[in-house]
Amino acid sequence: MTATGTTGGCIFCDAGQDLILTRGHLSYVILNLYPYNSGHLMVVPNRHVGTLQAATMEELSELMRLTRHAEIALAEAYRPQGINVGINLGRPAGAGVVDHLHIHVVPRWTGDTNFMSVVGNVRVLPEELGETAKRLGPIFARLAVEDR
Repeated sequence: MTATGTTGGCIFCDAGQDLILTRGHLSYVILNLYPYNSGHLMVVPNRHVGTLQAATMEELSELMRLTRHAEIALAEAYRPQGINVGINLGRPAGAGVVDHLHIHVVPRWTGDTNFMSVVGNVRVLPEELGETAKRLGPIFARLAVEDR
């Protein structure tokens, strides 16, 4: 649902279930359709809200809990050397989707190729999204049970 209360036009409000790895009560974890690296995830509130200040404390708490789960899942499944966690608020800050808050969680390795999209206007995808979902889905399911 968009800010006006109608559906359509927001990639997060209209996201297909095949990209969603896990859902909380107020937010969910989704695969990035155009990832910088294999395992590039986003944590998104269900509610169409564009800023941290517009989110409720409950939404912010669950966003951080699911971001923690994303870190755990990526560390277990991919063994990255580092992880970028980032929020871009506004187009000048790099937000591709300006009006629906989302947190990027990106596994990183020394020498990885995420510069290709900037330098060569090319995306490198070493793993298909379906494979990423198969690797991460069971870990998120286990973490959801552990939180109960």
